[in-house]
Amino acid sequence: MKKVWIIVFGLSCLGLSAQKKWSLRECVDYAVEHNLQVIQNQYSKQIQDSNLKMAKNQYLPSVSGTMSNSVSFGQTSFGTGSLRNDRFSNSANLGADILLFNNGRLEKTIRKTQFDVEASQYDVETIKNDISLQIAQQYLTTLLNKEIVKISESAVENAQKQYDRAKITTQVGTTAQTILAEAEAALAREKQNRKTAEINVGRSLFAMAQLLQLPDYKDFDVEYVEVPDQLEQPLKSVDEVLTTAFENQPQVKAAESRINSAVAQTEVSKTAFWPTLTGSVGVGSFYNNLLTTNTTGVDATGNLVMERNFFGQYKDNFGQQASISLNVPIFNKGNTKLQVEQSKINESVAKITLEQQKQTVRQNVQKAQFDVDANYETFLSAVETEKSTKLALEFADKSYAAGRTTIYDVNVARNNYANAQGSVAQAKYNYLFSLKLLNFYAGIPLAL
Repeated sequence: MKKVWIIVFGLSCLGLSAQKKWSLRECVDYAVEHNLQVIQNQYSKQIQDSNLKMAKNQYLPSVSGTMSNSVSFGQTSFGTGSLRNDRFSNSANLGADILLFNNGRLEKTIRKTQFDVEASQYDVETIKNDISLQIAQQYLTTLLNKEIVKISESAVENAQKQYDRAKITTQVGTTAQTILAEAEAALAREKQNRKTAEINVGRSLFAMAQLLQLPDYKDFDVEYVEVPDQLEQPLKSVDEVLTTAFENQPQVKAAESRINSAVAQTEVSKTAFWPTLTGSVGVGSFYNNLLTTNTTGVDATGNLVMERNFFGQYKDNFGQQASISLNVPIFNKGNTKLQVEQSKINESVAKITLEQQKQTVRQNVQKAQFDVDANYETFLSAVETEKSTKLALEFADKSYAAGRTTIYDVNVARNNYANAQGSVAQAKYNYLFSLKLLNFYAGIPLAL
């Protein structure tokens, strides 16, 4: 039994050690599938789909059936007098009507609704893109913080070596106690920096889990992707990126669809100036029962005529009807003209919205290109600074070992080198995000 528990405990530990680490693609796919804002807009898209189905169904005839029962008691007027009229009556009718002509109103309404469906779909894609970019930025921030942890761990190792060496030299009496104290303080500072870096990793993972709207964030982690120091260059020029963005970005496509919808709505409004032709057909029958007698009169030979039963009357009274009606608009207080004018105003508003969306995309692309250039220059200068501070640290270590400099100079050189390493990492990930953003507008999917 003891061996069984050992095996179970070992398997559980293996499961914990094999904790899932999310890739960027998995994060993006999960976010766009489970994000509540995306789901909400998908419902809006389904409403537009239903509107389109209803618009298409307007071509079908409307069929309705009615059945009524009534009963009356008392006197009813008859000539100059009155007579007793206790009666039960029943009737049933089935009718259908269909629109024959309205100057293409149904077809234009369908076309207008189709553009609304397109716009709602592009709205969903816009939200997915926004979330994907947020996920990508936070993912890179997490990778940056993890790289800073590595830099901090390296700094702790160097500080530990410095402390161990100072401890030995102090014990043998070749260095003063203050040297050991400074080395111990430097080690403590580096450990504190490492702890701060680790907390920043946890904070960025928490922010990522919040973006993904995960119920449990404590076990969440992402894959570590090694970003090469040799950074790639943009694949397209700004003009090429703008051309692609104007053609493919969903917020621009949504604005274009809404222009088409506004134009179609104007055409729909104009159909109210035209007559409407409607056709209808129907069948029906009825039944009457005189409650005070079961005779309806006498025939030519003087014999009483008895009331027919329910089914007999329905058979005898069965009738059919067909009609065509024309509704000609003459005067409706000028509302149709005003509706057309409002539709044209909506066209102008939709066109302005398109220009605003294009301007936003243009500014985003230009900013991304500016950031690419600026971050690349920053990265190059940071690399040069890292090289010089690394060389300065090597000289400081050698000088300290030879007794020509103090431990304070070594600590200053080490801090400068660690800061330079952090600057290189920061510039590298800033450049990488701005490049991915620029490529995203160029139609290249997000990936590391």
